[in-house]
Amino acid sequence: MANLNLNIKHYVYKKRPIVILTLLLFALFIAYLWNFIVIIIHSGEGGVMYRLFFGGTVINKVYGEGIHIIFPWDRLHIYNCRVQEVAHEMHVLTKNGLKIDLQISIRFYPEYNLLGVLHKNVGPNYVSTVIIPEIESVLRIIIGKIDAEEVYTTKTSLIEEALNDAIEQVAQRFIHIDDVIIKKMILPKDVEKAIQYKIEKKHLANAHDYIIEREKKEATRRHIEAESLADYNKILSESIDKNTILWKGIDASIELSKSNNSKVVIVGGGNHGLPIFGSLLLDAQDNKIMNSISAMSEMPLTSIKSIEMNSDINQIK
Repeated sequence: MANLNLNIKHYVYKKRPIVILTLLLFALFIAYLWNFIVIIIHSGEGGVMYRLFFGGTVINKVYGEGIHIIFPWDRLHIYNCRVQEVAHEMHVLTKNGLKIDLQISIRFYPEYNLLGVLHKNVGPNYVSTVIIPEIESVLRIIIGKIDAEEVYTTKTSLIEEALNDAIEQVAQRFIHIDDVIIKKMILPKDVEKAIQYKIEKKHLANAHDYIIEREKKEATRRHIEAESLADYNKILSESIDKNTILWKGIDASIELSKSNNSKVVIVGGGNHGLPIFGSLLLDAQDNKIMNSISAMSEMPLTSIKSIEMNSDINQIK
């Protein structure tokens, strides 16, 4: 045994340059093939194995995150399984032949458990192979059936429904589409100005109709208010009589007597002796007196003197 070990050491020592060269070549070989042997799958990714000698694409297993060591002749294809976004610009024609520039954004992600099937049937370039052509085809078909004004205003719901149909068709290709967003829709400038002018005039006409309807309702409201006031005045005039006015005059006289301010009170000469408030007459006697006073104020001074003399003569008699 000791002799065997000694012989091995002697052989290695004798072949030392060849052994060192062999180890260096093996190390260089490993370093060269390192990226093909040691595969790192990062967070949010999945791998699909292709075996050169053992059946090709593995569709029943998805390689998860971490380090994987494979044979250098095999390949581990890595897919991004997170939600991704791709922007796309396209030109479409409307029903009347006008060109519209569209800028869309598509959010999508591949089905994780079906990465093997996706890789085998579609491939890594599934975005440009399936998603964009399918969405673009649907938009061209649906916009080609409507006018430019309808695209600009009222037919966006039709576009959304068509995009939903496209999403369902893409889902059959093992890809999930979250949403398709139309970021910008550019019409020819002349057409856009004409559409905007038409929309402004339409809204202006609607505003005038609203104003007319509002004025009609205001007129109806005023008419109802006037009728209510007329009914109120009629009921009030029927409910107020001479005694009510006399009672209010007594209350006013009491409140006036409580005031500390200086005042001049003209006491009526009628049956009740109440103060005179402006032109308010409290009884029939007061009405007669005030009518005679008003008549005397309009007569000439000589006539008033003759009336006073006749009154004095009657008193002497």
